[in-house]
Amino acid sequence: MSSCGAPEQGTALPATVDAGKETVLNGKVTRAGEPVGGAFVRLLDGTGEFTAEVVSSAEGDFRFFAAPGDWTVRALHRDGNGETKVSASGPGLHEVAVSVG
Repeated sequence: MSSCGAPEQGTALPATVDAGKETVLNGKVTRAGEPVGGAFVRLLDGTGEFTAEVVSSAEGDFRFFAAPGDWTVRALHRDGNGETKVSASGPGLHEVAVSVG
């Protein structure tokens, strides 16, 4: 677990998470198709306001628990930056891919 209190990042959802009731933004940061670890991944709400930040795992994985709505996921890394928009209309697992470079 990171020092900022963010949950450990990875591909598998924790057993205590019910994706039928939670809105989960689950994704991967890549560069030229390869995973990017150590990227600062930020979640911005529909107005562009900062909401949360995690650091991608060594495999580039990240996860946010969010409310339904429109979000921007932005990745910042020494090799480049990238962002993508995601619309999470309701509970469920919403896959997000962010390419940096």
